[in-house]
Amino acid sequence: MTHIITRRDFLRKTGAAALIATAGMPLFAQEGVQKKSKVILIRHQNIVDKDGDVNQKIFEQMLDEAMVKLFDVKTSDAAWKQIVKPTDIVGIKSNSWRYLPTPEEVEDTLRARLIAAGVQEKNIGIDDQGVLRNPVFLKSTALINARAMRAHHWSGVSGCLKNYIMFTPEPSDLHPDSCVDLGSLYKLQIVRGKTRLHVLLMLTPQFNCLGPHHFDKEFVWQYKGLLVGTDPVALDAVGLKIIEAKRRQFFKEDLPIRPSPKHIAAAEHKHGVGVADMKKIELIKLGWKDNILI
Repeated sequence: MTHIITRRDFLRKTGAAALIATAGMPLFAQEGVQKKSKVILIRHQNIVDKDGDVNQKIFEQMLDEAMVKLFDVKTSDAAWKQIVKPTDIVGIKSNSWRYLPTPEEVEDTLRARLIAAGVQEKNIGIDDQGVLRNPVFLKSTALINARAMRAHHWSGVSGCLKNYIMFTPEPSDLHPDSCVDLGSLYKLQIVRGKTRLHVLLMLTPQFNCLGPHHFDKEFVWQYKGLLVGTDPVALDAVGLKIIEAKRRQFFKEDLPIRPSPKHIAAAEHKHGVGVADMKKIELIKLGWKDNILI
């Protein structure tokens, strides 16, 4: 007699493989079901001091709390073990822009959490501009994306999506039309399907810039937050809303970002990478709420 495999049988037998295969994918895309992309916004009033230096212990606590909420588990350890395996080779895509780099405290915490989840230290790499020459990234089976949010001369804002621009040999090829095609980076072979987690740092974000590589402390504020999720588009969309709210607060008018950060919406509608529509994003707010702006 021919055995008919039901959908329930199929899901039961392939569930573990599906979990691994979809790790890092936007939640709405899994199993063809329209689900909201979950984004965790967590803030702590003491995460940075008056000079902007990061309190690592508080960062660890914030990240752990965010991971528990994001993956709906009881412990941070359980969350990490859900997204990486001991056999994984993991690249932590950092950012080295000298004015707002990914802090060492953030890099060290991410490395420590991966090691605690069983990943061998030799199989963990942290890099930015050298990812295409870094043997860990070239052999990677998983990626973690961590960088600071800021206004940007070519793309309007620079967040999770733009942080992967160093994965292409010619980054300037993506500069035309306000970097509208940044979402295409997530289709590159070295990246596709590998990203397990995005941490968009909103500790001291920059909300305005006046030219290439421009930085002015007048346009930086201590928001003291993190955005954590698996959908880079959703994180950038939420970060953009916060930046826009800060601009209205600072300039006393609705002053649009120039150039328009059109790459965020294009990542959803043109490249199918994630969701940019706030109505399709489940934003969970944890911690300090003062002047949260969203």
